[in-house]
Amino acid sequence: MAALAAGTKAPDFSLTTLGGTEFSLQQALQRGPVFAAFFKISCPVCQYAFPYFERLYKSHAGGKVLFVAISQDEQAKTTAFLKEFGVTFPTALDDPNGYAVSNAYGLTNVPSWFLIGQDGTIELSSVGWSKKDVEDLNARLSEAAHSAPLSLFKAGEDVRDFRAG
Repeated sequence: MAALAAGTKAPDFSLTTLGGTEFSLQQALQRGPVFAAFFKISCPVCQYAFPYFERLYKSHAGGKVLFVAISQDEQAKTTAFLKEFGVTFPTALDDPNGYAVSNAYGLTNVPSWFLIGQDGTIELSSVGWSKKDVEDLNARLSEAAHSAPLSLFKAGEDVRDFRAG
């Protein structure tokens, strides 16, 4: 499953958010690292993963890392997905006429996510669901916040080690 790997320079992009504002990667990186997660509403692995991404977002709110979801669907369907799965972090829309940003990042499957360092280099990259990758992301976010890693998974939860996107 191809996607840009860690160590690669992240392609710059600007997209419109559901709130009608512009999200510019270049401008966001001036404030700190960026976690960018791509998804489609019909993707069962996205439906599985995004509530965990929301936990990370809430746990690291106010930290240095900015979160953005990038939907490959139209606005109304994306809004319904976010509501159903409890996702509150900023969400932008990739243009379905070509998916320019998704293609620039080498996406062949979703979910795909990237932790982009403030210098614009991809620090972490993952396709599908990998519990280890999400734990690594949690550790990296905690490191950036100079705090102990949070307990991301709740006792008794059946958290899969891997699910292909």
